[in-house]
Amino acid sequence: MRAVIQRVSQASVAIDEQIIGKIDKGFMILLGIHEEDTQEDADYLIRKIPLLRVFEDAEGKMNQNIQDVAGSILSVSQFTLYADTKKGNRPSFIKAARPETAIPLYEYFNEGLRQQGLIVETGEFGGDMDVALVNDGPVTIIFDTRDK
Repeated sequence: MRAVIQRVSQASVAIDEQIIGKIDKGFMILLGIHEEDTQEDADYLIRKIPLLRVFEDAEGKMNQNIQDVAGSILSVSQFTLYADTKKGNRPSFIKAARPETAIPLYEYFNEGLRQQGLIVETGEFGGDMDVALVNDGPVTIIFDTRDK
């Protein structure tokens, strides 16, 4: 799995101009699921993300995690994180998991974060979404469970 995590002051996702998910301070997570990913990959991210210390403490150091600042998560599935651009100009997405594999893992990932006590808003899997965010910092962290 690849997770692109952006520290945000606000983020939202809309379909047909209707907001379906919205958060204030927290993480915007774009989650790509590889064809060989399993619940073990999701469990790794579920353990790491809540403890990621990228929020500033009273001294201005990135020393607090999302729970310390009562932040929320906006999670959006993004198969394009597994784009292969080595040949030609049109990306191949052959390594991205098919929906029958990706949807249950995406839902498992989101539920796992909720079980950590986090508020998790989501996009719509496979939907044509408009995503808006204000990247705070900017701070962007990438996790790849194939490189842990």
